[in-house]
Amino acid sequence: MLQIISKPAVLILPDTERLSLAQTLNCGQSFRWNLQNDNTWVGVIGKRVLWVKEEKKKIFAGCLSRPETEGEIEPFLREYFDLDTDYQMIQGICGSHPILKKAAAFAGGIHILRQEPWEALCTFILSQNNNIKRIAGLVERLCENFGESILTIDGKKFFSFPTAKALASQSEETLAPVRCGFRAKYVLDAARRISSGEIDLNYLRKIPTQGAMEILMGIKGVGPKVAQCALLFGMHKLDCLPRDVWIGRAMDNLFPEGFPQEVLPIAGVAQQYLFHYVRCHPEILEVPENKNVHI
Repeated sequence: MLQIISKPAVLILPDTERLSLAQTLNCGQSFRWNLQNDNTWVGVIGKRVLWVKEEKKKIFAGCLSRPETEGEIEPFLREYFDLDTDYQMIQGICGSHPILKKAAAFAGGIHILRQEPWEALCTFILSQNNNIKRIAGLVERLCENFGESILTIDGKKFFSFPTAKALASQSEETLAPVRCGFRAKYVLDAARRISSGEIDLNYLRKIPTQGAMEILMGIKGVGPKVAQCALLFGMHKLDCLPRDVWIGRAMDNLFPEGFPQEVLPIAGVAQQYLFHYVRCHPEILEVPENKNVHI
């Protein structure tokens, strides 16, 4: 494990009641954060290697890869962790249904990360028929083979996420070290459409969700679930409701007619609360506990 807590720290949140790092960084949104023995999380955002830690009801952070001043790192991480969205209001909306109320109370520390759109799209293409541990391995190998080297600490090398342009020039054969199997052709098709300008991810941020989904689903291998994950976690479209195995079971059993109308605008956040709640309480759905289930 890395020894990094002695690095300069910046206070980014004085009250952890508004954010749980454990819930947010371990709920299947992002696959580039790792928990160290001292309860510090180390991850890569863009070309920054960062650490964050909850300590005495406060959240501290630091950048390992480049000099950072408090004026730079604090607003950067406030945006990334979505600290300016009113999650108390969202939890209040979830209180309209008894199950969602319990889920929000249990997992209310989850925030929707504001990730880079291409990285979110590519990682969720890799996520198909996989569990979180295996997805993280695929993403790490993709970065090691095609990303830019950023930093080495205690023998551990950190790489940026490869750009669409860097992957567009590859082939299924050159992607073989990633061991992504059938997903390789999907990654390549997405990279080529993005790098050529055929699909403009910044444009998708601005248009209604349904239209953005239809454009993304023109990419090989991108169905409704991957498209909605990319839009929710990469473009902050909170009305997206990706259905994985757990959410499919939860919706079929608990919400056979769908979420209440008032929940639909923030369905993506409600989905994350529900996802974490049913994973930790599988008896609610009367299914065997299996936290490595495909997502």
